[in-house]
Amino acid sequence: MASILDLLQSDLGQTLIQGASQKTGQPADKTANVLSQAMPLILGAMQRNASTPEGAAALNNALENPKHSSGSVLDMLGEIFGDGPGSPEELENDGAGILGHVLGAKQPRIETALSQSSGMDMQSVSKIIKIAAPILMGMLGKQKQTSQTQSNGIGDLLGSVLGQSGSHDQSFIETLLDSDGDGSIVDDVAGMVLGGNKKKGGLGGLLGGLFGK
Repeated sequence: MASILDLLQSDLGQTLIQGASQKTGQPADKTANVLSQAMPLILGAMQRNASTPEGAAALNNALENPKHSSGSVLDMLGEIFGDGPGSPEELENDGAGILGHVLGAKQPRIETALSQSSGMDMQSVSKIIKIAAPILMGMLGKQKQTSQTQSNGIGDLLGSVLGQSGSHDQSFIETLLDSDGDGSIVDDVAGMVLGGNKKKGGLGGLLGGLFGK
């Protein structure tokens, strides 16, 4: 199955990076940096939520929504950021709803951590992750449909898209989501998904090499 690394390396990933960059007025390399950190965090939060039968069922239902199940947003991304149907604002609105369910009250903490680790202002970070969330749902929905994944297989589907090679990524994501907000682990966010103390070959190492960061 395609992973986040595959997505960000693809033409679609470049369209996403350039579109989000234009929308926020931020440089493409900084935008790529935020996306490469934010997308694993969002997926990790989904996986954490899906660790219970109720959470897995809720995510399964969301992925079966026609808005996400066919992955049509992936095919329309170039048009959304161009002159075609849809708009970045619609994408953001959809993303705001998704993040509200996935991150809940922890969203400001995540945005603060991403802002501090990337050096980008929080308003731009917020826009970028709202744009990214529907893309992730479309990617998951399309792969769920292709693999005919049922509710009890959602966790494995998320793990494959994350490209996890072990428990490190998820345990660190849980640490961030469960933290008390004192900022003590903010400096570790970039290390978690961009290399840092990761073992060679893990998700962080792969994403770290993606943009030469």
